[in-house]
Amino acid sequence: MSHTAVPTRRRTFSIVGGALAALTAGTALAAPSAFAGPAEAPHRVRADAVQQRIDRLVSEDGFPGVLASVRGTDGRVRDYTAGVADLKTHRPVPRDARVRIGSNTKTFTAVVAMQLVGEGRIDLNATVEHYLPGVVQAKGNDGSKITVHQLLQQMSGLPDYDDVIFTKPQDLVDKVHSYFEPRRLVDAALTQAPEFGPGEKWQYSNTNYILAGLIIERVTERPVGEEITRRIIEPLGLRDTYWPGVGEQSLRGRHPQGYVATAPGAPWIDVTRMDPSLGWSAGQLVASPGDLRTFFEALIGGKLLKPAQQAAMLKTVPAPGFEPTGDWQYGLGVARHPLPCGGYAWGHGGDIQGFETRNLVTTDGRSAVVAVTGLPTSEEMLTHVTDTVDAALCA
Repeated sequence: MSHTAVPTRRRTFSIVGGALAALTAGTALAAPSAFAGPAEAPHRVRADAVQQRIDRLVSEDGFPGVLASVRGTDGRVRDYTAGVADLKTHRPVPRDARVRIGSNTKTFTAVVAMQLVGEGRIDLNATVEHYLPGVVQAKGNDGSKITVHQLLQQMSGLPDYDDVIFTKPQDLVDKVHSYFEPRRLVDAALTQAPEFGPGEKWQYSNTNYILAGLIIERVTERPVGEEITRRIIEPLGLRDTYWPGVGEQSLRGRHPQGYVATAPGAPWIDVTRMDPSLGWSAGQLVASPGDLRTFFEALIGGKLLKPAQQAAMLKTVPAPGFEPTGDWQYGLGVARHPLPCGGYAWGHGGDIQGFETRNLVTTDGRSAVVAVTGLPTSEEMLTHVTDTVDAALCA
């Protein structure tokens, strides 16, 4: 798949962007077949604007199920569901249940890296070669010219491994049980030449965050998942957030099923049981919408980093193509977006087989997470998910 087929889709958080680019290239809105029953689930909070929006994600876009968690201007948290959790049994979507959060993992990884910066154990201006000697040296990719800061801000120019491993929509199904060691992901990326010189511009690459995870492990001499758990998940009391173990394919606890379709209008295929190692420190985590909202509230509220590292993390550069619509700026593992009702919001988002999440928080206390239980098969479907988050914050 070419790098320019659907740059907005390819560069948006996806762990399997190459295949998704092939899937969404040139497609109009054509949703896969979903359960042809009512969009409403028993756990309805109230028929407000947010509920109406997520209902349309099911009835008009064809997503099997939707979960949302929203904190409004009044400080109240409301959880929403729509559609069904399982297309075979038609059981209702459980409120605030666990989903795979894909590239939201990058923000967790960036926070751990910045905590280590604050502890004097990582230098943002040091090179990848300094921490990982000889790891990034192939096809013109040179770790001695790439800084840790450039990794975290997606300005390294490194190719994206998912464009090598996932090249066609069927790969989303065929490789769902494949296990990938982190170095295998990096080595796949390094079969390609750099996209551009380090620091020249912004471009999303999952490879950057695999390397960030490896640097965290080199510095701490502990697994990156353990560091994320010890430094973020446990202190914040995120009871539904966890790092899957090596080879762990099933989702723990309450969760909806997750689906993919290999073409617009094609049937949804259940991929709930899958190996998330293809994401690792760029996309492996599982969380509930409520936990994800709590994490981003804590981050933007200054509860996870020292002031100097907080300021560095929120210093942004233009991020063209981060989403299909809107103006986006990217910091270190977190993005800023102007809301249609005024002001700015911060967040990230994530795509992985079976699930897509989009999320934003504001500095005045509003926050919203929307998770759908199928990967979009058109750019319009993706845009509708993102717009739903905007609408939840502006309702």
